[in-house]
Amino acid sequence: MLWGSRSSTQGHTLIRIAAVALALAAAPSPVPSPVVGGTPAGPSEFPFMVHLSMGCGGALYEKDVVLTAGHCVDSASGPNTRITVTAGVTDLRSTSAIKVRSTAVVRAPGFQGETKGKDWALIKLARPIDLPTLNIATTTRYDRGRFTIIGWGTTKEHGAAASNKLLKATVPYVSDTTCKRHYGDRLLPKDDICAGYAQGGVDTCSGDSGGPMFRKDDSGHWIEVGITSWGDGCARRGAPGIYTQVSTFASAIAQAADTL
Repeated sequence: MLWGSRSSTQGHTLIRIAAVALALAAAPSPVPSPVVGGTPAGPSEFPFMVHLSMGCGGALYEKDVVLTAGHCVDSASGPNTRITVTAGVTDLRSTSAIKVRSTAVVRAPGFQGETKGKDWALIKLARPIDLPTLNIATTTRYDRGRFTIIGWGTTKEHGAAASNKLLKATVPYVSDTTCKRHYGDRLLPKDDICAGYAQGGVDTCSGDSGGPMFRKDDSGHWIEVGITSWGDGCARRGAPGIYTQVSTFASAIAQAADTL
């Protein structure tokens, strides 16, 4: 069994907007589009989304702070100028991309690896990026329904190369009870939130770690409910993706941002 974070720099198999044609063919009910590989995001559809040079995604929490997964940063909290953040584009090859270096990181206190929970981190930027930020969920109110996932990761489980273009897909919430049928005690209900189709076919994959999972709030604005973290394979039947449950850590994230 393969498992691991969804960062392209990790040694385990991770995940991103991906689909397995065989799983779809055997699916008992249709999976709403987009499916295999997701569909391209519009040029200004998700302006808060950023790409990180270590092969992860992230979202602008503040104009000079990025929220991502803890396993994406290669060091504990402190000064860090090794990360380049790419923003303002959906195609990473675009010459109009905004590129900003990091100055520091804060990784969740007590982080011991993506499968141990607390999988979040903040990256301080050398200068603000004049793009919209993404609000985060502070309660479990929005931790249900259907979510949008996005990323530049690989489009199948053993894909050799990540996508240059930002892709998007939609996945439904999966209850802790259902998710535990596959993951057992590896799932940490207070730290994790699961999403995906029972028949598989749509998921995040390698290179998507740290990217946001989000939905609309009651006012029609995007709100981040999850951070792409880990899972068994990519888009497998009965193996939902596991995301950091943002509402659990909202206060800690806000406090950490104040220290940057």
